Amino acid sequence: MAFDFARTLVPAFAAATALALSACGGNSGAADDRSTFEREGDYARGSVDAPVVMIEYASTACGGCAAFHAGVYPTLNQYIEDGTLRLVFREMLTGSAELALAGFMLARCSGEERYFDVIDVLFEQQQAIFMAAQRGQARQQFQTIARSAGLSDEEFRACMSDESAVEAINAANQQAARDGINATPSFIINGVNVQANRAPDGSGVIYFAGDTPIEDEEGTVPAQFTGDSFSRIIEYFRSRAEE
Repeated sequence: MAFDFARTLVPAFAAATALALSACGGNSGAADDRSTFEREGDYARGSVDAPVVMIEYASTACGGCAAFHAGVYPTLNQYIEDGTLRLVFREMLTGSAELALAGFMLARCSGEERYFDVIDVLFEQQQAIFMAAQRGQARQQFQTIARSAGLSDEEFRACMSDESAVEAINAANQQAARDGINATPSFIINGVNVQANRAPDGSGVIYFAGDTPIEDEEGTVPAQFTGDSFSRIIEYFRSRAEE
């Protein structure tokens, strides 16, 4: 994809691109503002006392992440609102590293309170961003999103030249690789890797918690980006956290 404002980004971008898999800092709140599964620099929503803490590794330029956002976030939001779930978001540079980097820079520069709002918009407008990039108009698309987030054009230009943001996103991407994450979206819930794999009986692809199939009274949970599948996963972990 053509990226018409790559020259606007600071030279440190080259390092971030090389590390991709295929004055805006992170959320560095005090330790008592984080769950036991979080680390400094994570962005999170929901009560720190929620019984279920879900870490999502994602990229704003990842098609599967956008599909997860569209299919599952409405359900996650319900669990966040009722205090059951804390959602922790970790940045990766999968898909088009250039577009992912620009998106995360924009989210960070919009401020901690609006970070997730901008992430939502980036996922919702992902295809429009891809199409704009093909026409050499990615800058205009991101600038429109920046304006909707309350950034002036001057602030947007400063954001796209913020070396500290590039370094922070670069560091998050490196850390994800050290965490053993090699695809997006990926999930860790209450410290356990949740991933899709073929059912032991060969009946289909289901979700596993580590090496254990996730199942409830309805049976195993199909590996789908749906509210139903992730509602069952959240209830699975909540029941075990309350034991």
